[in-house]
Amino acid sequence: MNNFVEFMKSRRKVTLILVLLNIVIFAVLEVLGDTYSAEFMVRHGAMYTPMVRDGEYWRLLSAMFLHFGFEHLAYNMFSLFFLGDILETIVGPFRFLVIYLAGGLGGNVLSYVMSIERGTYKVSAGASGAIFAVMGAFFYIVIRNRKNFGRDGMRRLGMMVVLMIMQGIVDRGVDQSAHMGGMAAGFLLGIALYHPRRSEMKQAW
Repeated sequence: MNNFVEFMKSRRKVTLILVLLNIVIFAVLEVLGDTYSAEFMVRHGAMYTPMVRDGEYWRLLSAMFLHFGFEHLAYNMFSLFFLGDILETIVGPFRFLVIYLAGGLGGNVLSYVMSIERGTYKVSAGASGAIFAVMGAFFYIVIRNRKNFGRDGMRRLGMMVVLMIMQGIVDRGVDQSAHMGGMAAGFLLGIALYHPRRSEMKQAW
């Protein structure tokens, strides 16, 4: 138990707060109703293109903190817990939060635009767009530091990218536009916000 407490204390604070916030919101919604229900989730802030188009733009942000069932939450929070901790160590808490929120928002904006373009209006929610933004920023940082990162580190990152993309392909309920939009936004935010220091990658990884 003491080891677990020490492990949690060693985690980066913004990442930990985001994970706990998502878990708390999910737990509250589970008590109130059915998080697998699209209608229920729309009532509590999930993204639905016609409503966003009618002026409810806040859904582009609120949807990032909602999840369809425990499996959806668990997968996203596991990814955020480890990827977020690494990126927050490298760029610091404020820049990490900007990448997470702005990148996730960018992913949802692309999802919204593509939904209108295709005429397919699905209810969507989840932190995966923001998590892909974290990955996009991290990917840029790795490219900038590839000599220091080493082959093993590059393989590990490559494996994470492949697994997350494959998960999106296999799961038909996943919003690929939000994923790709989040990753692209995160990469661009990484370019804008990352200021390298030689020792950063070794300390984080």
